[in-house]
Amino acid sequence: MKLRKLTTGDYLLIIANLIPVYGVWFEGWNAAQMFLVFCLETVIIGIFNVVKMACVTLFVRPRDIWQNNGGHTLKSGLFFIIFFIFHFGFFVFVQTQIFFGVSGLIKDSSMFGMYREIPQALGNEGQLLLLIFISYYTLHTLYTFFLSGEYKTISLNKLMFQPYGRIFIQQFVVIVGSMFLSMGFNKPFILVLVLVKIGFELYINFDAFIEKAEVNAKRKMEESKNKDQLNN
Repeated sequence: MKLRKLTTGDYLLIIANLIPVYGVWFEGWNAAQMFLVFCLETVIIGIFNVVKMACVTLFVRPRDIWQNNGGHTLKSGLFFIIFFIFHFGFFVFVQTQIFFGVSGLIKDSSMFGMYREIPQALGNEGQLLLLIFISYYTLHTLYTFFLSGEYKTISLNKLMFQPYGRIFIQQFVVIVGSMFLSMGFNKPFILVLVLVKIGFELYINFDAFIEKAEVNAKRKMEESKNKDQLNN
C-alpha cells in the first residue's frame, strides 16, 4: 500500500488519537471513557458535515445533482441535508446502542436515558478529550473547507458521502473495542485499535474513492445522454 500525502491536519488528528493511548497507559485514564469519546467523534463529524452542507446550500448552490443507482436528478440542498441526517443518524444510533450495551459504562437501560448519562459517563478526562476533538474539527473545517475555498466547488453529493469512510472504521474501532473492554483487555486493545484507526488515516484516501465514483457516474450520464441523442 502507498502512503498518501499527509497534511498538517492529518498529523494533528493522529496526535489527538494518540492522546487517549498515553492517558490509559501512563495516567490511569478509564479506557471505556476513551472509547466513548471515539464513539462521540462520529456525532461530531456528522454535525460538522451538516453545517458544511447547509453553508453550501445557502451560499453557493441551492440545488445539486443527486446520483443514485446510475441515474441522476436535480435535488434541493435541503433534500441532501435531511437524507444525510436520517441515514447517518441511523449509523450513529446503532454504534452508540452497541457500545452502551457492551461496555457497561452507561447504567440507564432506557433508550433516551442512556444519552442523558453521557456527560457524567465521560468523566473529566473524557470531557477533555472530547473538547480536543471538537477543537480539531472546528479548525480543520475552517481552514480546509472555508478558507481554502473548497465550499465553492465541492458538490453536495460528494460532501454528503465524505464522512462515511472514516465512520465505518470508527464503528469497527468502537464496537470491537467495547467487546474487549468487557473482557478487561484495556491497555493492549486501545493501543491496537487506535493504531488501526491511524493506519487507515495514513493509507486510505477516502476522498479519492468518492471522486472516482463521481467520475464514473458522470461518464455514465454522458454515455446515456449521447445514446438518447443518437436514438432521437
